[in-house]
Amino acid sequence: MNLIGNVIWLLFGGLWSALGYIVGGLVLCVTIVGIPWGLQCFKLAGVVLWPFGKQIVSKPGGSGCLSLFCNIIWLLCGGLYTAFIHLVFAFLLLITIIGIPFARQHLKLMELSFMPFSKDVIG
Repeated sequence: MNLIGNVIWLLFGGLWSALGYIVGGLVLCVTIVGIPWGLQCFKLAGVVLWPFGKQIVSKPGGSGCLSLFCNIIWLLCGGLYTAFIHLVFAFLLLITIIGIPFARQHLKLMELSFMPFSKDVIG
């Protein structure tokens, strides 16, 4: 099921979304200050490219003050918008029965795109 879901996801927008995150990560990595946020964009791109079979978990030991600061900057500079877009797509996909597995993936991506510095991807 994971392979079929990932292929369908990839064909219907996952590739373009991942490319958007990769371009954003490259732009952020051009400056030294933006490298931590660029690396989070690459983490998001990996999950957006192949989301079925991956889990989002909180980092063991909690997140420190630096992660909290970086998450706040992330939220103010586009993270809130990105999480909201994933929520809208999840809502639209929940309307149809066949879209429920894809809506669950958008909710997973919403969790990661909301506070990426305090989350890890397993899978």
